[in-house]
Parts: sequence; structure tokens; C-alpha cells
Amino acid sequence: MRRVLFLLPILAVLIFAGCGGKQSVATSTKLITPNSFPVKIKLSTKKLQGRLFSQYSSWKGVPYRYGGLSKSGVDCSGFVFNAFKDGLGIVLPRSTKELVKIGKKVKKKKLRSGDLVFFKTGKKTRHVGIYYKDGKFMHASTSKGVEIARLDNPYWKKHYWKSARILKN
Repeated sequence: MRRVLFLLPILAVLIFAGCGGKQSVATSTKLITPNSFPVKIKLSTKKLQGRLFSQYSSWKGVPYRYGGLSKSGVDCSGFVFNAFKDGLGIVLPRSTKELVKIGKKVKKKKLRSGDLVFFKTGKKTRHVGIYYKDGKFMHASTSKGVEIARLDNPYWKKHYWKSARILKN
């Protein structure tokens, strides 16, 4: 009986985090709703870039696989999900469709490390990556797997859609 009482609060958090129209986002310290972004983090820009690059290095070259979430294959939102969870302790929505709903809109020329960059790559197809620095972003490419690409690359420049700030440092 004591075991059940101990597990009830944990079970309640898991159930409510996965239910309903508003997806919750958990960090190591508190539960955050999509309207709570940008999330305050206590990292300098250099340390944030270091953590992001560490995640990129860990995933570099992993092939693209739609719906994938592991080192045997990952899609764009799966890479973003894992990079934020493992590198920063922030659990974001899993799909690009949900990711576009969070954060504060930011202009392309005002991008900072950790911002999400979105692209319209087809009639109904969307793509997401993480802005790194100096006009570069990390993402899971369908042709090259996890890589760092440039926003001024003709393909990405043509398909750029919008950006969102989800971190406040």
C-alpha cells in the first residue's frame, strides 16, 4: 500500500504531462507549459554553445529516419528533442508540429544560440533545427543525417520559414 501511495504523485504528473491539448514541458526543476517560454537557464552563451556542440558531436552523422529517436536513426524533431533533453535537461514537444507552437518569435537577423529555426520544405512538410552560431544550425538532414548547415545555403535560405526563442539566458 505504501508503494502505491508513493507512486501516485509520480503517476499523476506523467498522466497530466501527456494528456490534453496543451502539452507540458518538464525540466529538472519544474513543469513548464508552452506559454512559459522562453525558459530561463543559467548558462553563459559560451557554455550553452558548448553543450549544444557536445550534443551535435554525439549525434553527428546519425542517419535520418522518420520517427526515429535513437542513434540508429533520428528525424529532425527527434534530434532537437534529444539535444535539449540530454544537453540542457529541458523536455520539449516531440514533433515539429508542436515545436512551432512554443517560444517567442524572433527575427532571423536576431538569432541566438539555442533558438529553433523552422523551414517549409514541402507543401505540408516542415523541418526544424537548432541555431548554433555564426549563421549555422544543427539538424537531422534527410540526405546527410545529423549535421551542421548554414542558413545562407541556397536550399535553406529558400525554405526558411520562422524562428522561435525558447531559452532565456
